[in-house]
Amino acid sequence: MPVLKLYLGDVVQTRKTHPCGSDQWKVERLGADVGIRCQGCGRYVLMERAKLERRIKRFISRPEMDMTASNLTPGGAEGQ
Repeated sequence: MPVLKLYLGDVVQTRKTHPCGSDQWKVERLGADVGIRCQGCGRYVLMERAKLERRIKRFISRPEMDMTASNLTPGGAEGQ
């Protein structure tokens, strides 16, 4: 199964709702484990990438491509 392209700042809708009633999550950490934050209550959850990919229903919003880490210069400063 191909790896789903996730970016920092993505807001995704999951198949099941969180106990607070929200089904929207913001991606805050990437790697083998993905950190997501509930948009309803602010709860932070660390989940295996494969498990999260199965639970994603759709993307609500994607970040601007110029804001992704691959386009920033080393050291975190743009254009210096």
